[in-house]
Amino acid sequence: MSDVSRSPADAEGKSVEARIVDLAIRLSVLALFVWGSLQLVAPFIGIVLWAVILAVAVHPAYLWLRARFGGRGWLSASFITLVALGLVLGPAASLGVSFGENIQDLAVGFANGTIRIPPPPANVADWPIVGGQVHKFWLLASGNLESVLRTLGPKLLPAGSIALGKIASLGLGIVSFAISVVIAGFLLGPGPRYAEGVRRFARRITSEHGSEFVDLAAATIRNVSRGVIGVSILQAVLAGIMLALFGVPAAGLLAFLVLIFCIVQVGAGLVLIPTVIWAWITLDTGSAVGITAASVPILLIDNVIKPFVMAKGLKTPLLVILVGVIGGTLAYGLIGLFLGPIVLAVFYELLVAWVNAPAAGEPQTTS
Repeated sequence: MSDVSRSPADAEGKSVEARIVDLAIRLSVLALFVWGSLQLVAPFIGIVLWAVILAVAVHPAYLWLRARFGGRGWLSASFITLVALGLVLGPAASLGVSFGENIQDLAVGFANGTIRIPPPPANVADWPIVGGQVHKFWLLASGNLESVLRTLGPKLLPAGSIALGKIASLGLGIVSFAISVVIAGFLLGPGPRYAEGVRRFARRITSEHGSEFVDLAAATIRNVSRGVIGVSILQAVLAGIMLALFGVPAAGLLAFLVLIFCIVQVGAGLVLIPTVIWAWITLDTGSAVGITAASVPILLIDNVIKPFVMAKGLKTPLLVILVGVIGGTLAYGLIGLFLGPIVLAVFYELLVAWVNAPAAGEPQTTS
């Protein structure tokens, strides 16, 4: 029996095959650990992400307050956290109390029989297509509201369940955001140390531009927070003052709606335009003219102040930031308001760096 000697090529091939199998096993085990870790932290990703965004956005204010408080960082962080919690929980608590009182008043009114619907105007029947049905239903409700509610009750139950689910989801979102505010307060002090760790991680991914991308993300968060959140608060405050001065009912609630609609990029027009129409129908001419004149500059703030604030200090074109804000909000909700422009800004800078880099074999040009 003769020994068959193994050629060097065969030995090298088996060695490469063994290394490939070894690498595949290691990557599989690593992927399994990454997947398991993501499953464990998934419920907290949104809260932590909001906390990081808030900490980055208010860190300049923290540094300013720390200098005023004699270098006491814990006092500055506590003050910012309490103010932010007040801004989050104050309007939510007010709306919750108001909603509960309104429901209680409705229940008492139905029980006492004091809630009455006035009969419909005669011209309602002349409305095209739906006029006859609306007039008939309105007339029936004005005469026997209890019977109408008993008839509509089974049909309204699914809608009521959906509405209660949305309200519960909104309440859970407010609680989660409040937790994010508290976590952000703890991140303010050690924030620079954490930021340096993120820069080191980014440099491991792309050594040439890693730190620049981290700084770009931080600057984008601050500009978006000033340009979107800050300008939205300004619009809501101006709208609230205007509505209160002219005696518009539920001025506080309408101002809060202006804030929400401006933050999600719908705009204040969804509240102010119907208010102007209501003013021309209900109020005297002078008040209607005043509300209209005061609403115009509030509506124009979106087109004048917001773009200037968002683009200030950034190399990224304003169009990229605006597309990121709108697209991120549509795709991922409120948190996409910040994630969208960050992702697009980093992608834009990567694309510019790639386009400007010399191709293989192309001589570098010095400017």
